[in-house]
Amino acid sequence: MGKKVDDSVLDSALNEIKNNCNLMTVCAGEPANYAAANVGGGNFLADVAMAGTDLIVGNGDVSGRKIAVASKSGINVDNTGTGDHVALLDTANSVLLYVTTSTSLGLTSGSTLTLGAWDIEIADPSA
Repeated sequence: MGKKVDDSVLDSALNEIKNNCNLMTVCAGEPANYAAANVGGGNFLADVAMAGTDLIVGNGDVSGRKIAVASKSGINVDNTGTGDHVALLDTANSVLLYVTTSTSLGLTSGSTLTLGAWDIEIADPSA
């Protein structure tokens, strides 16, 4: 018996992120919740504003659907630490929408950084 899912089902999950994410933060360690990832939180190092145009929903690289997250440059680092996680936040509703690991990078308060483009991908179900 095969398994199938319509793109609209996967898009619903991805659009929750696209339509509500307004802040991306760089964190030292995996934040357990919204407060830890947000500005001033225990894991917070740097942040950059996000808009719907920074998050593009489309076909996945292999299957399914994805959000292509735009690169961001000139991000001001607020706290010194080792950035190894990136979080997408909905600050209007205090929701930690998504967290992923990133290449570990030593950051110094007062410096700037660039985050390259990356994807969130949901694969089609397999048999």
